[in-house]
Amino acid sequence: REQTRQLLAGSVARLYWEWQTQAALNTVLQQIEKEQNTIIATDRQLYQNGITSSVEGVETDINASKTRQQLNDVAGKMKIIEARLNALTNHQTKSLKLKPVALPKVASQLPDELGYSLLARRADLQAAYWYVESSLSTIDAAKAAFYPDINLMAFLQQDALHLSDLFRHSAQQMGVTAGLTLPIFDSGRLNANLDIAKAESNLSIASYNKAVVEAVNDVARAASQVQTLAEKNQHQAQIERDALRVVGLAQARFNAGLIAGSRVSEARIPALRERANGLLLQGQWLDASIQLTGALGGGYKR
Repeated sequence: REQTRQLLAGSVARLYWEWQTQAALNTVLQQIEKEQNTIIATDRQLYQNGITSSVEGVETDINASKTRQQLNDVAGKMKIIEARLNALTNHQTKSLKLKPVALPKVASQLPDELGYSLLARRADLQAAYWYVESSLSTIDAAKAAFYPDINLMAFLQQDALHLSDLFRHSAQQMGVTAGLTLPIFDSGRLNANLDIAKAESNLSIASYNKAVVEAVNDVARAASQVQTLAEKNQHQAQIERDALRVVGLAQARFNAGLIAGSRVSEARIPALRERANGLLLQGQWLDASIQLTGALGGGYKR
């Protein structure tokens, strides 16, 4: 049950932040479309004034159409995510009414240490652990059967006593009596039960150890992915800063009356494209971080 709850929480979190990533991307694409429309309007005016030919604005028109297609794709993805969230959170009868929020900042690096003890919160490992505990208790119970607790007064009316009688009465008398007990061996039955209990225990222990190894591998893979995406985000942030410097130079030239406003828009579009790339990388890092949180059974403190 706890494992199901953790899986559900992780799925909802991943979908929610995927929606937020798409919402942020939608905003940037709208800004790109706005700049493209500015360029298109300028090109048309220049064409109408006979300054340029109609061919010069064709590429901008094509790019604007591509941006509109991207906006439609993003809107479709957001609707699909909303439908999946409604299903997972049992909100089929009404909309979740999600609102865009800023994406969390990308952490530069993971903590120096992720303690092994963090895995203790994983529901699958907890279940495997209790299977081991239960199997060990079964072994103890099988061993205890070698020392049955029997009320000797029960045999006073019997003329002849057989070994099977002892075991039958032991099974019937579940109470615990004080005093010494002596082992009674049932030519293999108890040994067989003990062997079965030990075999089941060994199987439980093997399953537990396998689950632990798989959990460690899950964490290692997720942590590696988080670290790789953090580094990619750092590189992308530098690319965006460089693109913004180009925009700043274009804006300065426009302010000085050296270029038209459409040239500033032309400089902004590549910067906005890089911002869109950055948002996608940020969303990938966030998704990987949520998966790492799930692999650890509930996250970690930085």
